[in-house]
Amino acid sequence: MYNTFKPEQPMSLMDFVRAAKSCIKEITPQELVSKLNNKEDLLLIDVREHGEYENGHIKGAHLVPRGILEPAADPAYPKHLPELAAARDQQVVVYCATSGRSAMACAVLQMMGFKNVLNLDGGYTRWVADGMPEIHEATF
Repeated sequence: MYNTFKPEQPMSLMDFVRAAKSCIKEITPQELVSKLNNKEDLLLIDVREHGEYENGHIKGAHLVPRGILEPAADPAYPKHLPELAAARDQQVVVYCATSGRSAMACAVLQMMGFKNVLNLDGGYTRWVADGMPEIHEATF
């Protein structure tokens, strides 16, 4: 049977983002650079769309658009992303353009059993604004 929860008013995108951010951890671009420079064992996931990724991304990031995150993370799904599906005990850092989609992605990954998930506060926009290194390469 369908869930009968009916909020007094329909929820907005920002309601979902706020709810997700209330249950996840975030790191700054500077903290992520430190982790990368220290060669910490982490998996970096970009949940933006292909075009956004091709216009610039963080070196070493795996592109997993938000719309396919759950199947990519589920080892039982035939077309899962092996690196992500096997990372439940690994540190996973997720980012999008401004940190809303990635916050929701972090919350979902936590629900799927991922134990150490971090959201990049401010997303790729803040990463660039803070002068962090970008990679520009097309994927085919």
